[in-house]
Amino acid sequence: MKKLYIGAAYYPELWDVSEIDKDIERCNELGLNVLRVGEFAWSKMEPREGEYSLDWLIDVVDRLYKAGIYTVMCTPTCTPPRYMLDKYEQMRNVSDRGVRSQTSWRCHPCKTSPVMREKNRAIVTQMAKALGSNRGVIGWQIDNELFPYGGGCFCPLCVGAFRKHLERQFGTIDALNRAWGMARWSLDYQSFDSINPPLPDQWKHPSLVKAWWDFQCEQIRTYAEEQAEILHKYTDVPIGTDMMANNNLSYYAINKSLDIVQFNHYNTAEELYETEFWYDFLRAVKDKPFWVTETQVGWNGGEFAQSGYRPVGNCYVNTWLPFAHGAEMNMYWLFRAHRNGHELAHGALYSTAGRAYRVSEEVSRAASEIGKCEDILVGNVNADIALHYSSTAANTFGAAPMLKNFDYTATVRDKFYTAFRHYNVDVIDTAHPLDKYKVVVSPFLCHAQEFDFYERITEFVEKGGTWIVGPMTDIVDANVTKYIDAPHSFLEQTVGVYTKYSKPIDSDAFGAKWSDGRPLKLSTCFDAYETDDKTISLAKYSGGEFDGLTVIAKRNIGKGSVILLGSVPTHDDVRALTGLKPILAASDNVSLTMRDGDVRAIIAIELENCTGYIELDGTYKDRLGGKIMSGRVTLAPYTVLVLEKV
Repeated sequence: MKKLYIGAAYYPELWDVSEIDKDIERCNELGLNVLRVGEFAWSKMEPREGEYSLDWLIDVVDRLYKAGIYTVMCTPTCTPPRYMLDKYEQMRNVSDRGVRSQTSWRCHPCKTSPVMREKNRAIVTQMAKALGSNRGVIGWQIDNELFPYGGGCFCPLCVGAFRKHLERQFGTIDALNRAWGMARWSLDYQSFDSINPPLPDQWKHPSLVKAWWDFQCEQIRTYAEEQAEILHKYTDVPIGTDMMANNNLSYYAINKSLDIVQFNHYNTAEELYETEFWYDFLRAVKDKPFWVTETQVGWNGGEFAQSGYRPVGNCYVNTWLPFAHGAEMNMYWLFRAHRNGHELAHGALYSTAGRAYRVSEEVSRAASEIGKCEDILVGNVNADIALHYSSTAANTFGAAPMLKNFDYTATVRDKFYTAFRHYNVDVIDTAHPLDKYKVVVSPFLCHAQEFDFYERITEFVEKGGTWIVGPMTDIVDANVTKYIDAPHSFLEQTVGVYTKYSKPIDSDAFGAKWSDGRPLKLSTCFDAYETDDKTISLAKYSGGEFDGLTVIAKRNIGKGSVILLGSVPTHDDVRALTGLKPILAASDNVSLTMRDGDVRAIIAIELENCTGYIELDGTYKDRLGGKIMSGRVTLAPYTVLVLEKV
């Protein structure tokens, strides 16, 4: 049977061997079966340039394995040794203000530097040879939280590589000038060598901003792939890289050559609903279980503690939630609080003195329960609904939001995803296959001409799918440039509408009604359509400047249909447009997930520390408490139920 893992990040290089043995005992007391090791220990692995010392690391892995604890081994490439960074200046990145980073923190290597790449390959090769076949190592993590921090590296190597990247993309400088519209304000570039990255405190061109970000992300992709290629030669266990809670660095692109999606998040006690969104996204990236490699156990902290307090039961639910949504592993940061240094005040499962916290007991309780439910939790999360959440859209809106104070991720999550809390739903990027879904929802998918999307979504609809699309979908190309023949590249023609007006503002001035006269509440932005005789007007504006014009249109195509949204409707209306029923009726504070495997079950979790309910459609038994339940069931704050139909 497939195994599930609960554990934490651990730094044996900071502890005496006698303390490591005590920590192993503590792991067993809590029921932890995996630790994440090695990510910052380069200086102990290579104390002098070219001299490697890995016996201590092998010993730790063997000690853990003997005690029934597996290891996720990390490459330490986000923290090269001080002697190396001091000797090879180009290994340290340069900020957007032209300042070379000091050797005083982490995640600061230049991703373009040939020396950095060379040193990475050397240490990863040594680690892979020494530990690639070690039976205690069940997976690898590349680097730590890869991301273009501060907008990326602005060193001469990166600037030169950026210019070559653009030349490969456009071919000629005239082509770039046309694509970006550089004649405006007489900003035409004379050559690729005259292009510089966007700098702070300037009004930055959106096309340049997005192009620079795309380049930095491409450097990170090859940075990770280079290590993965080495590791794949020496090990058969899964390889991934732990990524943070945003899609600006494309999960699909980075994980294409990797084996397992890894995720770090530090959402507070009040933000579990945000975490749930990410889990439904992570699961879909490779259509397989994912690993949570870091999450907050109590409070965050550097020189001082922050982002606590976790109410009683919250850490218990935070341990359960990823497994409900398809995770294979959940690890906390960190196992034992540091004695000194940059994160002195960070919370942990154990204090520096080796004493457990109250939240540690909650993790232990969840670990015991999850172990008893493995036959359920290894089953699939099969979704009929897919919601688009695009890396390209995230970066496009990051360069040009178009709506004041617009947050793309929060809008997709809060205005659309949260409507489906009682459904199985996959959150997918644009490249994801569509054939297994009944309904696809694509709000704010501003660039819709990548990965053959038009052809694939058309085929999806013709075969019987329902596509709910908009608002502000298909409005710019890959260069953040609007279309000139119509507001969209294909949507008007596809749905049979003419966009008469567009208002990229939020206002209470735009009333609307469904075709049967029911009021329709709208928000965020407003498009008004005229429709042809083959298109159905589901809802129209009532009163004001848009009176009588369509706001929600439907077009039947083949066996399916396209529903075009000119604005953002309520959660109830979004759900109604899908035509699909929820897993069960439940209060808004309860998350529901259906698991389909050898054992079929519904997992219900109260997320908001208040009383909730579910309406059962038959008689069920709770795997955790053993109770037989039917009808309306009340859930106390932070309750988890694993329900099997009797």
